[in-house]
Formats: sequence, structure tokens, C-alpha cells
Amino acid sequence: MIEATVNLVLNLDQNLIFVAQTYGMWTYLILFLIIFFETGFVITPFLPGDSLLFVSGAAAASGILDLQLLIVVFIFGAIIGDTVNYWIGNYVGLHVFLERFPNFVKKEYIDRTYEFYEKYGGATIVVARFVPVVRTFAPFLAGVGTMQYRRFLFYNIVGGVLWTFVVVLAGYYFGTFSIVKENMSLLIFLVLLATLVTVIIIIAGLITAFRKKRSQTQQ
Repeated sequence: MIEATVNLVLNLDQNLIFVAQTYGMWTYLILFLIIFFETGFVITPFLPGDSLLFVSGAAAASGILDLQLLIVVFIFGAIIGDTVNYWIGNYVGLHVFLERFPNFVKKEYIDRTYEFYEKYGGATIVVARFVPVVRTFAPFLAGVGTMQYRRFLFYNIVGGVLWTFVVVLAGYYFGTFSIVKENMSLLIFLVLLATLVTVIIIIAGLITAFRKKRSQTQQ
């Protein structure tokens, strides 16, 4: 029973239709909790994120789920999850966490997230939304001391809203294609493609803003 439940949760993106038909409105609570835990705790980066949003969007297009309610649930799950993760990092601290839970977190995940902060600064919280694993560690490290909460909250809301709309709507408009339903690899490809396009747009905006600011300081 426990093994079956764990398998269902870990593969919820592949079993969403079954869950929706079995649990009805409770499905939205389940989706909220999955995204909340995926973004809210550094020990749960293995939970489905992008693929779950994409498949949920496709399910909404088929009339199985309500699109508007789905978007609200995912936005709140993402924002509240990151907020909890931030305050855990702020309260516990990185060194204490690594000392007490050395087997839960790989150092390479921490290093990868720090590299994002060095490249994108505060916008890491937004960019990280579209990068698995980094998405889970970014708010935790922000709470450790990299970012003030007011600034973090702004990027948290922007990132949560942007991530939800881009991936869910990608699933809503493309996930119902028969070729996508029959090919899971193509579904994942579309998720990655939407993610890549969004990240490129964000990076282009950051570069433009940086150049504009630099030209103003030189004048």
C-alpha cells in the first residue's frame, strides 16, 4: 500500500488522469502539495515539477481539470513553497543543515545553485524556476543570507506566476495533440523547449538591462 502510494506520487504526472477521476476535487489539493513540497524542501527535488504542470495543462484542455483553478493552485503552491524554503534556510543555515543532514544534499547541487547566483544575481529565483534541482535549492540559499526577504518575495512571485503560466499553458495548447499523448519523450521535449525559450527571454532581458545601466553610468 505504502509502496503503491509513493510510486503514485513520484509518477503523478503519468497517473494524473487516474488521480483526477478517482479523487475529484481533492486532486487540486494533491497537486498543490506536490508543487509545495517540490519547491519548499531541499530534500525533495525528485518530485515531479515541470512535467506535472505540463500534463495538468493538457488535462485541463481535455476538460478533466479546470484551467483557472489549476493555475491558481500551482501559483500558490510555488510561491508558498519557495517562501517556506527561504525561511528554513534563514533559520537553519547551510552549515548546520549540511552537518545534520549530510546524506540528503549533494554538494554539486549547492555549487550549481551558487553558480546561478553569480551569473544572474537576484533574478536567479526567477530563472531557477525553470531549472530542475536548482529550483529547489535557490530559495534555501537565498534565505541563508544571499538576499533580503522583501527582494526575494518580489522575484518569488514573478517566478511562480511566470513558471506556472508558461508550462501549464504549453501543456494546455500542445499537450492534447495525439502525437504528444503517444510519445512521452516528445512531451518532455516540449516542456524543455518552453523552458529554454523562457530562460533565453529572461537572460536577454537581463543583458539588455545591464547594458542600459552600464551605458547610463558611463555618461
